Amino acid sequence: MMGMLDWAWREPQGPHPLYRPTKEKLVPCEHPICASLQAATATPLRPRCDFPTDQCDYEVEYADHGSSRGVLVSDAFAVRLLNGSVVRPRLAFGCGYDQQLHGAAEASTPTDGVLGLGVGGSGVMAQLRDQGLTRNVIGHCLGRKGGGFLFFGDELVPATGVSWTPMSRRGPRKYYSPGPANLFFGRQLVGRDFEVIFDSGSSYTYFSSRPYETFLYMMMKDLAGKPLKEAADDRTLPFCWRGSKPFRSIADARRYFSPIRLAFPQGNRALLDIPPESYLVLTKHGNLCLGVLNGTEVGLKDLNIIGDISVQDLMVVYDNEREQIGWARANCDKLPKSAPALSLL
Repeated sequence: MMGMLDWAWREPQGPHPLYRPTKEKLVPCEHPICASLQAATATPLRPRCDFPTDQCDYEVEYADHGSSRGVLVSDAFAVRLLNGSVVRPRLAFGCGYDQQLHGAAEASTPTDGVLGLGVGGSGVMAQLRDQGLTRNVIGHCLGRKGGGFLFFGDELVPATGVSWTPMSRRGPRKYYSPGPANLFFGRQLVGRDFEVIFDSGSSYTYFSSRPYETFLYMMMKDLAGKPLKEAADDRTLPFCWRGSKPFRSIADARRYFSPIRLAFPQGNRALLDIPPESYLVLTKHGNLCLGVLNGTEVGLKDLNIIGDISVQDLMVVYDNEREQIGWARANCDKLPKSAPALSLL
């Protein structure tokens, strides 16, 4: 999840043993990383610390309205380079006692926590950079079959074949945004100046109401006359379809659906192509459901989120050094051979 903070469960919710921090691992309010976190998250209802020696409490909310409350702690992490060597830096992270997960994350397999990889100064990336362990570059590659990898540093970034676009400077840099885009369904223009953000913590892609309704109208019109029927009894997602017989894979029906495209006019005029496999979901009933949802209806207001479903089999790179976002088609089931990069053990 591209949040500002990493957190682990303090209560026994995850699949591994409960993390119990000792008192000396609590981060005090006077620590710079606490000041960075609280400056980004404090509001009149969530005040900053009263005294420098207080423990550093936090409350953060993510793009999909998931949230975490807890206390900031610091502990040693085993960080392995791809050359096999291991370093053990101390990293601050949130020890959460109140987590609110939403959407697919709420119903998914329990996790140990969230790795905060956002643009804030309190995430693991900023800490590794400040300790001189790596450049401020993050990349992830999510495989369509469930595999994938995450890397820190720029050693695994391909020298060619990457579409780059500048990070947006509109408003506060709370999320990773490639700026405004023109949204297309097939060759039809859905909307212009479409501000999007990338959020690896959102399972689905979300459009705000106006472009979503236009996109949905175009899709329904495009499907007219094709051998698909609405599967109203399938409640997996709001819009689902069935064929004459259950689908075994999305590939069985991809010819019925047009791609989604985002054209970014800034910089190198990058194009993000989202094929049907990257916005449809195959259900246990053998139906296909639309993995693009109305973000306004779930409280995202005007945010347009490109979620995990739409970046499958893409290497996505967030280069905070050069303030640019890039993507390239990749085999995410296999880690590329390259120079040393960082991974958390």
